[in-house]
Amino acid sequence: MKKTPILDHKASSVVALIINLFMAFVVYNICRVAYMLENYSYFGGHLSAASLWNIFRGGFMFDRSAIVYTNVLYIVLMLFPLFYKETQIMHKIEKWLFVVVNSIAVVVNLSDSVYFPYTLRRTTTSVFSEFSNDNNLSGIFLTETVRHWYLVLLGIALIFLMWRLYVSPQVLASQLKTVADRVRYTVIMTLCLAAAIPLCIGACRGGLGSGIRPITINNANQYVDRPIDCALVLNTPFALLRTIGKSVFSVPDYFASLNEAEKTFSPIKNKDKSADSDSTNTAMRKKNVVIIIVESFGREYIGALNKSLEGGKYKGYTPNVDKLIEKSLTFKYSYCNGRKSIDGMPSVLCGIPMFVEPFVLTPASMNSYTSIAGLLSGEGYETAFFHGANRGSMGFMAFANKTGFQQYYGRQDYAADKRFGGDADFDGNWGIWDEPFLQYYCAKMSEMHEPFMTAVFTVSSHHPFVVPDKYKNVYKEENLPIQKCIRYTDMAIGKFFDEASKQTWFKNTIFVLTSDHTNQSDHPEYSTDLGRFCSPIIIYDPSGELKAEVRDAVAQQIDIVPTVLSYLNYRKPFLSFGCDLLSTPADETFAINYLNGTYQLVKHGYVLQWDGNATKAIYSLDDKLMKNNLVGKVSYQQEMEQEVKAIVYQYMYRMVNDKLLPEK
Repeated sequence: MKKTPILDHKASSVVALIINLFMAFVVYNICRVAYMLENYSYFGGHLSAASLWNIFRGGFMFDRSAIVYTNVLYIVLMLFPLFYKETQIMHKIEKWLFVVVNSIAVVVNLSDSVYFPYTLRRTTTSVFSEFSNDNNLSGIFLTETVRHWYLVLLGIALIFLMWRLYVSPQVLASQLKTVADRVRYTVIMTLCLAAAIPLCIGACRGGLGSGIRPITINNANQYVDRPIDCALVLNTPFALLRTIGKSVFSVPDYFASLNEAEKTFSPIKNKDKSADSDSTNTAMRKKNVVIIIVESFGREYIGALNKSLEGGKYKGYTPNVDKLIEKSLTFKYSYCNGRKSIDGMPSVLCGIPMFVEPFVLTPASMNSYTSIAGLLSGEGYETAFFHGANRGSMGFMAFANKTGFQQYYGRQDYAADKRFGGDADFDGNWGIWDEPFLQYYCAKMSEMHEPFMTAVFTVSSHHPFVVPDKYKNVYKEENLPIQKCIRYTDMAIGKFFDEASKQTWFKNTIFVLTSDHTNQSDHPEYSTDLGRFCSPIIIYDPSGELKAEVRDAVAQQIDIVPTVLSYLNYRKPFLSFGCDLLSTPADETFAINYLNGTYQLVKHGYVLQWDGNATKAIYSLDDKLMKNNLVGKVSYQQEMEQEVKAIVYQYMYRMVNDKLLPEK
């Protein structure tokens, strides 16, 4: 008796579907391996056979979710019980659909492996808002395509193999000639489709149990020991799909109310200080404030902050900043609060750290809030923000306007100033080279009325890591591509301070120098979960009123606003999640940041890693490679857990309820 085609395993649409979906799983895992190898310096030092098993085991759950989400139309077409659809043309359409959809997944996964060093996580939908105003990305993409030609070849190979190895159903409508064949086909395909529906729902959700919630990015933490490894568990299509239109912030149930959380932590400063007293002790000092945010200027690159590195032989790449540090207040430990430039802006200027997603890309950015510029504008300061890129780049202009800066100066304004080199000083990628733009910055401040408050964001120490042609033989390639750019920017900073020191406003100014985030690393202690957040916090007062020292304390970007305002004797209430480094006891200073669903709290000589529900690890700050997990062995653990809960609760409650300003 001749076998009906639908029952022939060689011809079955069901078998073809299973084989092709299995191929998609293989492709996703090849992309995962490529992701790991491309960023091996971030993962290789601590991966073991056991951790790799957990990563790939967890990766299966996220891969099946992404594969089902992206291939749902393909699955329905393959299983839909309509025998008329079984034609050669339809089978070709199904093949094209499968290959195109999964080719996009390949491209997205492999591309994200190149972007990972700048974020330390899988890319989410916030990336589209982050770069929505930049028109120079095509050149960057082209450069990276050439540099990572091997990933391009891998992508082409995977797409080619999917096309060649794709299995098409052999069932054709012309073969189903009898009523019995057609009924049998319809019944079998209906049953298969009915069985596939709950399986697909379970794959998308992460399971079918009644107590299972749809998996999110944070679920990756259950398969890793270190937050950074979450990027290996996840895949980029899943990270993108699960963040489309999602509410970023939600108020946890750690406390019954905001007042209860405030017993442990409050971001409202000066709540009990009087702004109305005429006492000379409360009179505000009208010093100028200059905040310099240096692109990717990690603490690692600064010799003066790493005197014990390499057995005391490390010189770093910043001789000019080293000289500045000799006259400045710095700190034994100092950190950034995010991993992107758009994280650095709210942290440095508003005292708002990055939790979950960049604050300025969330709906909460429409809340009422201000910055140090807005606060000082109310005290008669003239304020201005400077960024050598195009107006609108990174959303900085909108952010500056929102937070109280009265003026904004970018690439177009520099080009219009006949005293400088115009667009001939454009670096071809992001903005005006740091050396001329910092001179422009100095010149514009000399035109402002005192007191003034300004901030500048540099651009040169940024991917694709190039220096001006005239300096190519001066700052040559070293261990890492960024190091020559750090030397160039350090030179530009040195020339800026040389020129600023000649101005009448110089000695009546307090300078703060920090970075937006860190970047490439060639020292293992700066490649850990915490080390990737090590940024300089340098406070310099040329008048000598501020003691130059390395204070044995913890500092972070969100401390800058309360510290500067305290130094100015600003008495009015304001919000900042950081603390005043001038008056807070060293043991009470802290730092907090967020990495792949894990909050890291630095305090009392330890770093606590907390995943929102429980402490995953505690390490001594002396354990620079974060090898010895001290969970359950540190007396401060419960106190630190309570504090991180209070900080997160305050943050989420105020974001959700638009309470980023003190109540009047």
